[in-house]
Amino acid sequence: MESKIIPKEGYKFASIHAYGLKRSFTVKNIANLAVTAKSVFRAKKILKEFNPDVVIGTGGYVCGPILMAAALQGIPTLIQEQNVIPGITNKILSWFVDRIALGYKEAAHRFPDAGKCVYTGNPIRRDILAYNRADARKELGISEDTFMVLITGGSRGARSINHAMIGVHKHFGKGNRDILLYHVTGSLGYQDVLKELENSDEKSNDTVSHIVEYEYQMPKVLAAADLIICRAGAISLAELSARELPSILVPYPYAAEDHQTFNAWVFEKNGAAYVILDKELTDEALIDKIELLMDNPEELKNMAQKVTGLRKIHAGEDIAHLALTLAEQRKTKK
Repeated sequence: MESKIIPKEGYKFASIHAYGLKRSFTVKNIANLAVTAKSVFRAKKILKEFNPDVVIGTGGYVCGPILMAAALQGIPTLIQEQNVIPGITNKILSWFVDRIALGYKEAAHRFPDAGKCVYTGNPIRRDILAYNRADARKELGISEDTFMVLITGGSRGARSINHAMIGVHKHFGKGNRDILLYHVTGSLGYQDVLKELENSDEKSNDTVSHIVEYEYQMPKVLAAADLIICRAGAISLAELSARELPSILVPYPYAAEDHQTFNAWVFEKNGAAYVILDKELTDEALIDKIELLMDNPEELKNMAQKVTGLRKIHAGEDIAHLALTLAEQRKTKK
């Protein structure tokens, strides 16, 4: 995918071979390390040709060889760790790089040298802040008084969230509350959700339930929402905090080192979110939390204020500043 997208944006693209590592000792790990070692030599050639002033890694295993090669050649290096629990590649690279940009300050003590760490937050797309609430609602045709809940499990969707939401749609569909359930199912759940609701004796209400497979105007929808139900991926949390949006977080239980749960706990600990573990997720649990916040606007407002303390809307600029500072330091030494 990257090999097609990046050149279209006007950037040079070079590829290397790399494989992920398991945290336990396996024969496959040894084989993958051998491939990675070869890729370091390939990375050295790329760096010699490109001659960068600084090299930035974002944590994927492909970053390993190129960051290692840069460190060996004395080129300034920076890695960005998005989660509370660092990935294995970043943990290894942290011994060699110059700076570590943290998405969460709680990750600092998990690196061997906390002095390298700088809390920047996670970068977001500029268009996330392109709309205000009033304009977004006007364009979407949503009343100012309607309590809007955005539900999303990402582009592919989250089966457990989709399944639990079926009962939520039925519950609010038979009531008379001024609520809109804006449910983005993702590709994994759209037909299943529609089929379940169509075959049920308790139909969903079209004025209450808006169900789509994919949302192409997410910045606008985020701006219009009062509450979001979602997973706890680092970028999703950065976007909802940028919008000061209270949340019900359902961490993906199979993420590496269960990092989504640790991300979510930061928000819950700060009073910015409720966390429901995937294994405990039911329609009743979601209904209880939604109705609690509908009936307690002050609690919702308080959560929004607490989210403000977690937002880092200038994270991209701060990371860029770190990189440029490292590059300038290298030029000074030349």
